[in-house]
Amino acid sequence: MSATLVDSPVTCTIDLMAPGRQVGRLQLPKITNTGGWASSFVPIACFANGDGPTVLISGGNHGDEYEGQIAALRLIQELELEDVTGRIVVIPVISMDASKANTRMWPSGANFNRSFPGRPDGPPNEQLADYLTRVLFPLADTVIDMHSGGRTAWFLPCSHMHVVDEPTQRKGMLEGMQAWNSDWHFLYIDVNGTGLLPVEAEEQGKIVITTELGGGGRVPAPVHQLAWSGLTNVLRHQGVLAGEVQTRASLGLPEAAILDGRDPANYVICEEDGIFEGLIEPGVTVAAGEPVARLWFPTTPEREPTVLRAPLDGVLACIRSIPATEAGDGAFTLGQPIRPDQLLA
Repeated sequence: MSATLVDSPVTCTIDLMAPGRQVGRLQLPKITNTGGWASSFVPIACFANGDGPTVLISGGNHGDEYEGQIAALRLIQELELEDVTGRIVVIPVISMDASKANTRMWPSGANFNRSFPGRPDGPPNEQLADYLTRVLFPLADTVIDMHSGGRTAWFLPCSHMHVVDEPTQRKGMLEGMQAWNSDWHFLYIDVNGTGLLPVEAEEQGKIVITTELGGGGRVPAPVHQLAWSGLTNVLRHQGVLAGEVQTRASLGLPEAAILDGRDPANYVICEEDGIFEGLIEPGVTVAAGEPVARLWFPTTPEREPTVLRAPLDGVLACIRSIPATEAGDGAFTLGQPIRPDQLLA
């Protein structure tokens, strides 16, 4: 059985229904000055062995977020088929051209994470989103979409989730998020438009596990290790990968902190152009009104900097990493501690 829709321009060079280890690509039509009948390539791998759940893993939804891309590429290299029960489908780098260019957006300006559900007759980003929506998501029980702050922000390395309404799905997502064994977890909302990959998968009833694995334009070695250990432990937790599921307790670690970022006031933007200066680091607790950052104005050096203050009590979860700032750019994000039982209540 082919995993290609008749009315989709996207084709897959491997049979996602077949057993075994396969590595191939998704092909999207393109026309360039060097080829009238050309294709864009997106790598894809499938490991299928016996009966069990299906997990879809994606990295590089945004091109400059490399933590998940490397973890997914490593998984393709190191995963042993006999350790799989069910099926693992891996798209290590969704936004290939953006990854090559070290940019968040596609060269066309498209944000792939605002492209869902997509459409087969749309631009390439929407064609690929449509393929995930109508082919890959229906195959999956669990969707893992790995993000970070990219070049623009440093986020506490964490797994995170939307808080969905359906109780069983919410519980499954909470447990999957916790299985990453990061020190922090974050509950987020979509504050900048619609069309997210995770939301489309959630609306199809999938267990969706996402991350914000640092960022800032550099990946420290401990973050690479967290990306790898978290990804593989979640696969064990979801029952598709052999091995003992580790917990924070089994690792001798204290209970992780969950930060609730669902209040829109937690997301602070810059009101003017300037040069951004962070005053504290993510993980620090602040009270409403306390200074978090300053914005300096090089064209009017006699002017005092604008102090950006915490709008609420909370913990700094994310802060801008690029000093050069335009009006409307994100400055920082807070979250308020919440217990797991409160999330399930």
